[in-house]
Amino acid sequence: MRVMMLSWEFPPQQVGGLSQHVFELSRSLVKAGYQVDVITAGGDNLPEKETMSGINVWRVTPYHGGKERDFIDWMQRLNFALLERGAVLFNHKGRFDLIHAHDWLVTFAARGLKGIYSTPLLATIHATEFGRNNGLHTGNQRYISDLEWWLGYEAWKVICCSKHMKEELQYVFQLPEDKVEIIPNGIRPEAYEAAGITPDIKGITFQPDEKIIFYIGRLVPEKGVQVLLEAAPGILQRFPQTKVIIAGTGPYEEYLKGRARELGLEGKVFFCGYIDDQTRNELYSLASIAVFPSLYEPFGIVALEAMITGTPVVVSSVGGLEEIVEHQVDGLKAYPGDSRSLAEQVCQLLENEERAASLAEKAYQKAKTFSWDEIARKTAEVYREIVLSPENRRWQQEAARERMQEAITVQKAEDAPQIPYLI
Repeated sequence: MRVMMLSWEFPPQQVGGLSQHVFELSRSLVKAGYQVDVITAGGDNLPEKETMSGINVWRVTPYHGGKERDFIDWMQRLNFALLERGAVLFNHKGRFDLIHAHDWLVTFAARGLKGIYSTPLLATIHATEFGRNNGLHTGNQRYISDLEWWLGYEAWKVICCSKHMKEELQYVFQLPEDKVEIIPNGIRPEAYEAAGITPDIKGITFQPDEKIIFYIGRLVPEKGVQVLLEAAPGILQRFPQTKVIIAGTGPYEEYLKGRARELGLEGKVFFCGYIDDQTRNELYSLASIAVFPSLYEPFGIVALEAMITGTPVVVSSVGGLEEIVEHQVDGLKAYPGDSRSLAEQVCQLLENEERAASLAEKAYQKAKTFSWDEIARKTAEVYREIVLSPENRRWQQEAARERMQEAITVQKAEDAPQIPYLI
């Protein structure tokens, strides 16, 4: 089966978890015998065409013109380029059995290719604008939400990552129950093995007797890092020999740094910025606890990452995190947005290392079940259901007949005698 994958980001370019998700899913599908072509946005010094782990990767540049600083405008120009590249692949390399689109940023290209080539469309919606912002408050937010709705409407099936997300999609977009499939994100355990541990990372020196609280993720309000900062004074009062390490970048970074200064957390809270995979793995190995205090989280892949490294986790009881972590079994949960609750859960693990180790071991065993090969198998089942469905066959047959009739009509028009106009 030939699959065209559309995603606005793909390794080595990575803004959030979407890039790695598309790569790991595509790689596992290729292992299972599928041909996968990924069309994505290009960047400086990146090849337009390359093969990565058996995946055909095609990178495009958004058309020039428009407002360079306007993200919506950039997205629209990117879609023209994605559509053009997709058309070239259809026309010169043969038909694809299915188009798999990831999130709203590729909606226009996905809809266009579906209609032009009568190819069924599958969408994965990783999050919603409504959920990220706890409602729709601006024109841009409503526009993005409309594109999410359109993508879901045009798709034969919609994949989401958790029960929480399915309920959200049904609430926000009124998607039918049988149109939405739940397939969780996966993890590759070998990617989180630390090659070694150094006492100095990103200019931060770690002492053997220190407790390390680790957060990694985007620095945006919905990730709740501000809640962790508010919890930090209470934690440090009980456990003074503690450092809080915050890794990641985002538009909220300067605010968070300022808030840390206001709380008197200098020398205790450290912002690492972007870190590579090896540094991430070293910090997980050093960490006493990994904390993910999200206010909104469709799935929570970072919690799985921590769990596969054997790091005890404290998460907020929200969204997909609530489904991944079972309280007092393989981690602890805090009330969303409640800094006192978060501090209490963290302190429970810091004061009882044996309990923390027991939870971490159970979490590790759970994380191993989220393999990308299994996620790819479940995704392939959805592919086959769509492609082999009687509805798809009828649709493609009708579309073929329409194209044939259009070709006949055009040919007749070309063969008809031309009557000159009188001027």
